[in-house]
Amino acid sequence: MGHWLMKSEPASYSWDQLMRDRSTEWDGVRNPAARLHLKAMKKGDEAFFYHSGEERQIVGIMRIAREAQPDPKDPNWVSVAVEAVRPFGPVTLKQIKAEPKLAGMELIRQSRLSVSPVRDEEWQIILKMGNGR
Repeated sequence: MGHWLMKSEPASYSWDQLMRDRSTEWDGVRNPAARLHLKAMKKGDEAFFYHSGEERQIVGIMRIAREAQPDPKDPNWVSVAVEAVRPFGPVTLKQIKAEPKLAGMELIRQSRLSVSPVRDEEWQIILKMGNGR
């Protein structure tokens, strides 16, 4: 199973909205590297839901419900379907940056990327940080 981190501005689409909706189309991604990550996602992969902007924290865990297909808003790009799994943390960007074992994490190395992979060991460390499973 793959692991990912997917960012959203809470004012655009928040974790609370996903919890109400239960699932959504993760569309509107307009970065070539992020598009490659969306294309690499497999049904059943899990992703951290990260509130960007002022909050800068992981607030939930999602599951990839459907693999990449053309984005309904622009077929030159792709989208995936996601579903809420459970609230999580929060684990802040400050906490992540303070953990030396996470120094190589894409969230830190490529901070502007809206969709990025999370290595298995990084996933486990963050789960522990947020008192996850």
